[in-house]
Amino acid sequence: MLTVRPAGPGDAGDICALLNAIDTIEIGRPETDLHEVEADLGHPDVDLATDSWLAHDGGELVAYGMVWPAGAPGRVECDHYVLPDHQAAGLRLLELMEARAQVMAGGTPGSLRLQLNVQPTLDTGLLAGHGWQVVRRYQVLVRGLDPAADLPPEPPAGLTLRHCGTDEADRRRAHALIEDSFAEHFGHVHRDYEVWLDHYSFRSLDWSLVWIASLPGEGDVGVVLTRDDRTSMAWLSHIGVVKGFRGRGIGGHLLRHGFAVYAGRGRDTVGLGVDTLNATGALALYEAHGMRTHYGVNTWELPLHPQE
Repeated sequence: MLTVRPAGPGDAGDICALLNAIDTIEIGRPETDLHEVEADLGHPDVDLATDSWLAHDGGELVAYGMVWPAGAPGRVECDHYVLPDHQAAGLRLLELMEARAQVMAGGTPGSLRLQLNVQPTLDTGLLAGHGWQVVRRYQVLVRGLDPAADLPPEPPAGLTLRHCGTDEADRRRAHALIEDSFAEHFGHVHRDYEVWLDHYSFRSLDWSLVWIASLPGEGDVGVVLTRDDRTSMAWLSHIGVVKGFRGRGIGGHLLRHGFAVYAGRGRDTVGLGVDTLNATGALALYEAHGMRTHYGVNTWELPLHPQE
């Protein structure tokens, strides 16, 4: 018998197990950490009572969904996970998520977006039947690390790096550089510093693993924000170079710097996500430095229309 109820903080362990079961089906191994689920359940823009759902079949958790405002008028984002043999539960949560997103969008035309593996456990025919379409493709890239080979790189002439471990002003500067360098990227939503910290769970970030790149007479021109809180791999969350300073080897240097840092920390793998249509040539840059596709992710979008 199918039952549906909101998620709560105490459900984090069961949700994590569900997500890892789906990871194993979709990408061959579990890659979801408990702290990631706990952060999602504690998202400041989510009211678990109205914005989350768990579907149980005979006591087994078989599907999980959540929606939240994306920070732009009419924009709503969501997560949806379902075991492959429980598509009816997946459909039920999809319908609840769509209805809640319509309320969140209010009277503003907008969209609901969902990131799914290119070969998901969810039957994508259900999405198509509800008017969803794929609007973007992302790749998760990975690279093995070798402490003997991945040594600190020689910087482009004059370029220096400083980390943000102790200086609040540098942390705010890193945020400003990310906002600047990602402003034209698909789906980017500007967020003020405090909102940005909460949205990405950056209040617990190890800021000594965030670096700002500077050039003499030019000031700060790039940033790399990394995380070492994933069990499966180190993660390069943001690599940004300010427009006007691209094509000078800065992005490649920040990438290789990340390789060297994490090889030195004993990590054997590093990963990142990239928009395959990124106009800055990021995908080609990463592939030229030995990164290879781990799995693909499609962005599905459902138009939201004002209700009469």
